[in-house]
Order: sequence, then C-alpha cells, then structure tokens
Amino acid sequence: MTDRSLWSYNDIAAHIKVRPDTVRSYRKHGLLPPPDHVEAGRPYWYADTVRAWVASRPGNRGRREG
Repeated sequence: MTDRSLWSYNDIAAHIKVRPDTVRSYRKHGLLPPPDHVEAGRPYWYADTVRAWVASRPGNRGRREG
C-alpha cells in the first residue's frame, strides 16, 4: 500500500523532529528530493517520498522510524 498524502515543510519537519527552516535549508542545499507537487508556489512531497529519503539519509541507516 502506498501513501500518496502530500507533506509540507512543516509535516516533514515534524516527521524528522527538526524545525521547518531546517527542512527548507536541506532543499536549498540539494539535500531534499525534488517536490512531487507544487501548488501556488509551495512544494509538497508524497509521504512515501519522504520516508524513502529518511531511510537513505546518512546516519539513519538501520534506524527505525518512530
């Protein structure tokens, strides 16, 4: 089953337990995958995209999501 819900900076930040500005910085520095959708100039990512990105981040390998 896939999760196609769209996540904002705030949703991603809550998921990885950082501030939204940190997530914006990740995107600015090319550390976040490209958005799956842009609406009114705001980027959104599918939850599955974010989860795959989190699983592949250095330092998070082998760590379970909480």
